[in-house]
Amino acid sequence: MTFTFKKIDASNYKKAIFLQVNENQDNYVAPNWYSILEANYESEEKHPFAIYEDKEIVGFLMYSYYSADEDYPRDSWWLERYMIGKDFQGKGYGKKALKQFLECFFKEYEGKDILTSAVPENHVAITLYEQAGFKRTGEYVDKEVVLEFPFSRFKI
Repeated sequence: MTFTFKKIDASNYKKAIFLQVNENQDNYVAPNWYSILEANYESEEKHPFAIYEDKEIVGFLMYSYYSADEDYPRDSWWLERYMIGKDFQGKGYGKKALKQFLECFFKEYEGKDILTSAVPENHVAITLYEQAGFKRTGEYVDKEVVLEFPFSRFKI
């Protein structure tokens, strides 16, 4: 199973917007339409992508760069959004697409670490990130648990 990551553009934004998580996951991830708006209208460096398995969109991710500020004290890259559509969950897509994304990220941004965060009650996401190689930092951002994957721990 191989995934491709295609930037959100005029050809795929509608399908990405309509991709939904299960109802019990709604409080854990922002809607894709909101992420796409953020990427287009906020000043931070944000990169939204559709996750494809063959020719079908199965998920969405957005990674972003933030300069140090009062919310987080150092310049850092973040996997800010990550979701697999409800119709594609339970098939191993989340684990495999995340691993493949990390490979792409570390090839593009060699030497850079990446962080992510999750609502503390979102045990499924935290477990997924930890299995992929992220480690909890002990920090919180906006009441979310911060996890980090240092480039030094990445193995191709």
